Amino acid sequence: MIYFMALALSLGLGVPIAVLGAGLGQGKAASAALESMARQPEMAGKLQTSMILALAFIESLVIFSLLVFFLMQGKLPDTAAILSAIQAGAK
Repeated sequence: MIYFMALALSLGLGVPIAVLGAGLGQGKAASAALESMARQPEMAGKLQTSMILALAFIESLVIFSLLVFFLMQGKLPDTAAILSAIQAGAK
């Protein structure tokens, strides 16, 4: 029973934490690229290309965590089975 509780908790918290981390990472990457472009405007093309590539890698990690979320969600048991087990244990 504790396994299913931990699984449900990790599913509920895993994706939001991944999204928050990705949002912070994308903001930091964009900030650093814009700061570099302001200091050296002639490097704007190369910096923009590498920034877009970095943002794509960061976003792919979020998509991967969403995929893991959907795969693990199928491992959760039916809520009716959990409720009947709780009620049987309470008697």
